[in-house]
Amino acid sequence: MAVGREELERDGCLLVSAVVASPALTRLADHFGAVRAGARVSISDTALGEVLAAITGIVAPLLPGARAVRAVWFDKTPDANWLVPWHQDRTIAVRERRDIPGYGPWSVKQGICHVEPPFHMLAAMLTVRLHIDECPADNAPLEVAVGSHHKRVTAGASANQTEQYPRQLCLATPGDLWIYRTPILHRSARAITPGRRRVLQIDFCAVELPAGLNWAD
Repeated sequence: MAVGREELERDGCLLVSAVVASPALTRLADHFGAVRAGARVSISDTALGEVLAAITGIVAPLLPGARAVRAVWFDKTPDANWLVPWHQDRTIAVRERRDIPGYGPWSVKQGICHVEPPFHMLAAMLTVRLHIDECPADNAPLEVAVGSHHKRVTAGASANQTEQYPRQLCLATPGDLWIYRTPILHRSARAITPGRRRVLQIDFCAVELPAGLNWAD
């Protein structure tokens, strides 16, 4: 079994340290410096090439057959210091709407169709967060409910569900990867000492969409 795979399956989260070196992080930060916080970026952007290759190399043994399907750039600053309550990521981004049994409800975010797929699709995904900046406890690290990735949670009950799981603050240094089973319950507080917390988040999936649906990217 790949190193870390057992831990990832058990806990739903895994830290892999020092995957991307400082020069590559600087190039990435310069390229996406003007991107709005929380905005999608294209997987095919050539600026992602070096970093995406390194991350894919880590993901491959953890989730065989997976490929990158979505990327988002987060940039938390003193002027954009938001709070995200406990929740479970439950939608995927697709090119266009197709009414297929088991897929729904539908929504549109940033002009892109999103749909809630069957749980087995989310269970076949990994979410990877590459940290560009230092992320200590006071700079709004992600907090996860360890082991909460095995079942779908009713949206309104997310906070109550976390009570049955141990919690972990996902502290990081630049170049670290935090890898999560996509359905894991998680939240992010406002930074206590606001600095800058830039993260490139990439979703990977190991199964194909049903006929008629295509990934947005």
